[in-house]
Amino acid sequence: MAEIRLTRVEQGQNKIRNVPIAVTPEGFWCCPSPTVFQKTLKSQNTLNKPKSSSPPPKTTVQKKQIPLTEKKPMTTPIRPAVTSDDQRTFTPKSPGISAPIVPERAPRPKVEHVPRKVAIEFGEPGTSDMKVILLGKQGFCVKLSVHKKVLLEHSSFFTGKLSEQESGLSCLEIDDCEDVEIYVETVGLMYCKEIKQRLIKQSVSRVLRILKVAELLGFNSCMQSCLEYLEAVPWVGEEEEEKVVSSVLRLQGEGIVVTPVLKRISSDVSNPPNDTISHIMKLVLKSNEEKGRREMKSIVLKLLRENNSLPSSAGSADICNETVYRSCRSCLDSLLSLFKRAAELEFTDKPMDTKEPVVKQIAFEADNLSWLLEILADRQVADEFALMWASQKEIATLHSKLPIVSRYHVSCITARLFVGIGKGELLPVKDTRQLLLQTWLQPLINDYSWLQHGCRSFDRKVVEEGIGRTILTLSLEDQQSILLAWLGSFLKAGDNCPNLQRAFQVWWRRTFIRPYADAQGNVLQSDSSMTSKQ
Repeated sequence: MAEIRLTRVEQGQNKIRNVPIAVTPEGFWCCPSPTVFQKTLKSQNTLNKPKSSSPPPKTTVQKKQIPLTEKKPMTTPIRPAVTSDDQRTFTPKSPGISAPIVPERAPRPKVEHVPRKVAIEFGEPGTSDMKVILLGKQGFCVKLSVHKKVLLEHSSFFTGKLSEQESGLSCLEIDDCEDVEIYVETVGLMYCKEIKQRLIKQSVSRVLRILKVAELLGFNSCMQSCLEYLEAVPWVGEEEEEKVVSSVLRLQGEGIVVTPVLKRISSDVSNPPNDTISHIMKLVLKSNEEKGRREMKSIVLKLLRENNSLPSSAGSADICNETVYRSCRSCLDSLLSLFKRAAELEFTDKPMDTKEPVVKQIAFEADNLSWLLEILADRQVADEFALMWASQKEIATLHSKLPIVSRYHVSCITARLFVGIGKGELLPVKDTRQLLLQTWLQPLINDYSWLQHGCRSFDRKVVEEGIGRTILTLSLEDQQSILLAWLGSFLKAGDNCPNLQRAFQVWWRRTFIRPYADAQGNVLQSDSSMTSKQ
């Protein structure tokens, strides 16, 4: 491993910093460690700060130097250097063991004496025929000793610059260099055969910086290697993915082929996305593994909600809704078949191992319908589902013939519909609302005790508020008939029946108080009008 030596001169004292570099058959490429740049800038910023007083100079004893005869010989004669402008070479006078040196530490140098340049040499020492000076921020400068042949071979930017100037141009300045560190590294990559190997173990953000500089320099082979790296490496997190995609799309706009990278986020297959969604739903609905099905239902519901927020999804939403409704009809047909089977007289006499699969399948289909209803409610298209469920009179009739432990899951669907209507999440017409209450309110009341104890997601207060609000959307006569029927059940069952007292009070006021109040208001209004006429 060869080395870069960073020598900084501070009034009679030499400090040498070694920076490892990689050697290639063509010479070497390197970028000084970011700390080299950062420490140089940091030292400048520190010295620029005013100080009230400076500490007195101290004398220290320097550690004994390693004898030169014990140093291992270098495997290559290349000794590229990263130095300050005022570089001085410190060479021992004899190859033997040197005596300990105890110099007196010099006072801190003044700001004007601080080195503000770093020099980097590429290739064999002393063979460079051109200087490239990078002028960065805060007056920081990097001087590169390079070879015209290499620049002309790899960079269209340098080719254009050199063609504009006279052929004997030996120095080129680049002003306002935003990323000096990456600029140096990218120039170093011009001296490498296998650029992609040099990018291994680099972070995605750093490779994107290299890609940006390579684009500015017209370094096509480096850009291609960066794109190959980005195509192969994982992108961690949405933020990193967005950075990669935006950088790649910018290149695509300039006519550079970036298809392999973009294939990760886009597809050329003609298979419509809705067919894929339909397939995913079928897999989830048919899964018998409870934990996996529950988790995937949650994830799919969340992702569909994200799709709903996109304005461009309106066209595909209709097709997706049709897919959901097809699944709803399939689940309803299966549920009806299971209810018929469970309602048979001989079914109750069968052994438990025969009945248990049917009971589990009823709960399974009811859970699927609840999930599909949730999807439709999020998409604000659940009105048709309310009509479909209100029309299931055969299932509602069979409901009372089944043991409560087998049927109570079905009432969760009814409860969810009442909550949705009460919150305004779905707006079925009056006939649908009335039919829903006539068909399913009594089965819900019959299962209410089990719903409170057997359904984890059941929220009694929310459900009761939804039922009451749904009832109050009907005509006053329908409100009266439903609430009087509820009152009979409530006086018998108590807490095992929905508490609709709020809805009952609203109906009472509408029926007995409001007409009197309106009549009184009309009388007062007529009296005031007569008085004003007189």
